[in-house]
Amino acid sequence: MPTDTDIARWRLRSQGLVAPGAGDATGVVSSLLAVQAENPAQSAWAVATRTSTPDPSDLAAALTDGRVLRTHVLRPTWHYVCAEDLSWLLELTAPRVRRITRQQLSGTHGLDQRIVDQLTDVVLTALADEVTRTQLADLLSAAGHELSSHALMILLSDLELQGLVCSGAPVEGVHTYARLTDRVQTPRRLDRDEALAEIALRYVRGHGPITERDLAYWATLTLTDVRAGLSAVAHRLATFEHDGRTFWHVPGEEPPAGPQRPAAHLLQLLDETYRGYQDSRMVLDAAGVVPQGREAMIGMALVDGQLVAAMKRTLTDTRVTFELRPHASWAPDHLADVEDAAARCAAFLERQPEVRLVG
Repeated sequence: MPTDTDIARWRLRSQGLVAPGAGDATGVVSSLLAVQAENPAQSAWAVATRTSTPDPSDLAAALTDGRVLRTHVLRPTWHYVCAEDLSWLLELTAPRVRRITRQQLSGTHGLDQRIVDQLTDVVLTALADEVTRTQLADLLSAAGHELSSHALMILLSDLELQGLVCSGAPVEGVHTYARLTDRVQTPRRLDRDEALAEIALRYVRGHGPITERDLAYWATLTLTDVRAGLSAVAHRLATFEHDGRTFWHVPGEEPPAGPQRPAAHLLQLLDETYRGYQDSRMVLDAAGVVPQGREAMIGMALVDGQLVAAMKRTLTDTRVTFELRPHASWAPDHLADVEDAAARCAAFLERQPEVRLVG
């Protein structure tokens, strides 16, 4: 039976973090179905590092022409998602996620439905052109609606979850908003049963091996819905038992025989290899040495699919510094692989790399 280490290595392959990787950014996003994109600078590397030739213009072009959108979907946070997948994903997952945004609008910010409707009208009228959040704030203010930056963020998130708003083409690297109907003119539609089957199959393909609770967390779905989706595609998948749980994977696949290349990765904590799971996330710590509890790190160093250090990335005009705080799993021979990972990221950022060990 596969071990935690086997599963972690297997996921590196499923996610395209080891050779050969995907052809381009759009292929990465399609393969993973949705990619956590809360931090645009870090998430751009999360996509690029999974391609065969990391290039900053790749994802930028996909966001500009609308093949890939950056919007709120799945959990109440930003994700990259291919335009063709956004509408059916929203229809499936947004109703449960909107419970959070609606409560924040009414409870936290005191905006009743009448006011929200007025704000929505102003926003959708303004989005006859693609505009930034700052420009939207000014337009709302001119219409007599003064909103805090957080209230506006939640309002726009809620409109995204309703399928009314999504990302527009970035302007000099700044995120803009657009009407979804302008960016996705022929949305793909699936009925609920079809959507549950689709999300189950593609999550397993892009993240497997996975447990049902991993998918429920990732997509903000109930276990009942997840089980229905997995059951619908069970004939196209395979399973094994490990640590008292059932893991689903693509049939015919076996765990990698050993370490793969590249050996190391320097990634944000929001990366899909960590945040893309919950129930079985810590196969990344097969030795059980990473401190548990509140997550103090904002980034991570992985070697052979295992957490070996917490990581903080700092950029200057000419240099990118990776400050590493090793876990007990750190070994001296990890340094060369980590330096290779730093060099790959630095080349993508057009800066010189520096790795520092602290603590």
